[in-house]
Amino acid sequence: MAASSKPAGRAKPMAAASALPASFAKLGLHDPADLILHLPLRYEDETRLTTIAEALPGRAIQVQGVVTHCETQYKPRRALIARIRDDSGAELNLRFINFYGSQVKQFSEGNLIRALGEVRGGFFGLEMVHPRYRAVSPEVPLPNSLTPVYPTTAGVAQTLLRKHIGAALAQSDLTDTLPDSLRSRFDLPDFAGSVHTLHNPPPDIPSIQLEYRTHPAWRRIKFDELLAQQLSLRLARNARRAQNAPKLAEAVALVEQLQNALPFRLTAAQLRVWTEIRTDLAACHPMQRLLQGDVGSGKTVVAALAAAQAIGHGYQAVFMAPTEILAEQHYHKLRQWFAPLGIEVAWLAGSLSKKDKQAAAARLVSGEAQLAAGTHALFQEQVEFANLGLAIIDEQHRFGVAQRLALRQKGRQPHQLMMSATPIPRTLSMSYYADLDVSVIDELPPGRSPVVTKLLAESRREQVIELVRERCGAGEQVYWVCPLIEESEKLQLQTALDTHAVLATALPELNIGLVHGRMNGRDKAKVMADFKCGALHLLVATTVIEVGVDVPRASLMVIEHAERMGLAQLHQLRGRVGRGSTQSACILLYQQPLSETARARLKVIFENTDGFVIAREDLRLRGPGEFLGARQSGAPMLRFADIEADADILEQARVAAEWLLVHDRQAAQHHVSRWLGGRQDYIKT
Repeated sequence: MAASSKPAGRAKPMAAASALPASFAKLGLHDPADLILHLPLRYEDETRLTTIAEALPGRAIQVQGVVTHCETQYKPRRALIARIRDDSGAELNLRFINFYGSQVKQFSEGNLIRALGEVRGGFFGLEMVHPRYRAVSPEVPLPNSLTPVYPTTAGVAQTLLRKHIGAALAQSDLTDTLPDSLRSRFDLPDFAGSVHTLHNPPPDIPSIQLEYRTHPAWRRIKFDELLAQQLSLRLARNARRAQNAPKLAEAVALVEQLQNALPFRLTAAQLRVWTEIRTDLAACHPMQRLLQGDVGSGKTVVAALAAAQAIGHGYQAVFMAPTEILAEQHYHKLRQWFAPLGIEVAWLAGSLSKKDKQAAAARLVSGEAQLAAGTHALFQEQVEFANLGLAIIDEQHRFGVAQRLALRQKGRQPHQLMMSATPIPRTLSMSYYADLDVSVIDELPPGRSPVVTKLLAESRREQVIELVRERCGAGEQVYWVCPLIEESEKLQLQTALDTHAVLATALPELNIGLVHGRMNGRDKAKVMADFKCGALHLLVATTVIEVGVDVPRASLMVIEHAERMGLAQLHQLRGRVGRGSTQSACILLYQQPLSETARARLKVIFENTDGFVIAREDLRLRGPGEFLGARQSGAPMLRFADIEADADILEQARVAAEWLLVHDRQAAQHHVSRWLGGRQDYIKT
């Protein structure tokens, strides 16, 4: 009989453990089903005893002996010392620095004590410091399974967790959510046996299988978790496809006019992804496509073609970016392309005056402005559109789920195109982006010169300044990037303000600008405009210039404290140069000594220019949560599976998800319910 014939999902409420302690909520534990999936971090072996005579320093063991002496010492510091002796005749001291008066009674002479801890050499022989112990009687048997050690937090004791988890295991419905045929196909053990094994493993399981999570029981848990993720994303995709959206099928003159007006020809890769996007726009359900492309690959112009398709059909399009500098760059570029074609582009950002915001909003709600560019100001409640058909979101991972949803709700299920210059490795694409269609621009426009990357220690700063003088003297421009704008004693990083002052003194013949995140939008725009038109030779900046800035004459970038930055950020910054025909360079200044992680990051960025290779290494070094900014992105995070190490399980889960949605949709729903419960909605929008 298929396992799905009996509904399985969230565990049934338990009479004995229906009310969990309030402190459990800090661990995300709200019901018995949460307890069942709160799996141990590690285990302690209390199933066997080691004689004190066999104890070796540096090993964690369990011993049992009779108390022969107990005293409170006061020098060199206050401590409780209890000495025990076992049948081997050897003795061991148990030392407690922090203790209560009640413990002294537990160590009365003649009491039998069972203690677990690491043995080390002490002044008076072998000892355990603060072991886990209890007084026992001779007939108390040893446990027959390893003792789990759970993830916990202040105020939640291991003993309390074990008690409630044990009750949950005993009283919950652990019916398998997977049909027998699927389990057999992927050689998976049953769910109930797997969770029982992981909460109470027998001592004969090889410890390496538990430590590295390779035991079949762990494989089943990882499979189930990945399957729940795959199913939830596919269900979201299917729900989206059941909705209606503007059908933008017929060719429109505006698209052809825009293409003809461009001062360059689209690359083959750009034409390919435009065809994919145009096909989506022609459908009657909302497009939700991720457009990937390395720095400088030309994503913006493809998005502009999509906007032209929507506008040509009588709809509005909106172009949203996470920072005002990037959003304003898009605004000026879109105006340059669309204004000659008679299309009005509105600008909306937080730095605008109330009067200007109201004017821009009025032009959007009336339909006078067919295209809008801006920041998060676009999805504020007071901003409405006459007929929004397409939402374009640049650097989409920087926006939260609620923000992207708020923008979509401005129209009647508008199409959505998300862009990212951070390439997504295949395993991430399979996992966190399974609900999206993905297009990749894997070709740079002709004429882009490769950027030479150099690693230089901070001690060679004077040489770098001379190189800046030389480049600017030859008519080129330079970026100098700093990570902070004010002094931090903790990090002791060079600040943008100080660097600007030092460079102005060292290079008095150059015009040097400064831009950072705390400047108001108008001042930032003025500095950037001056740099772009060549009025400034050198721009000192924080990482606000990380994305979107396009200055072809800028051929050198210097990055301070490169060891403090992530790979994606370094790659994005490096992409600001090399946009003209001049040989460009990126100098990474670092401070010694370097940590192993920093050394690994700098090695990757020095040896690679391919964004996908860098992204894979970034994922390996940082993990998916940090790579994606997943707490913001809305991707359900994985607790047990590692998408790189468990890529084979991910592939199986992907296949299983497709099979279940076709052949056993009820089992699919039960599986998602067990793993996500009320969190099914916490998926990409």
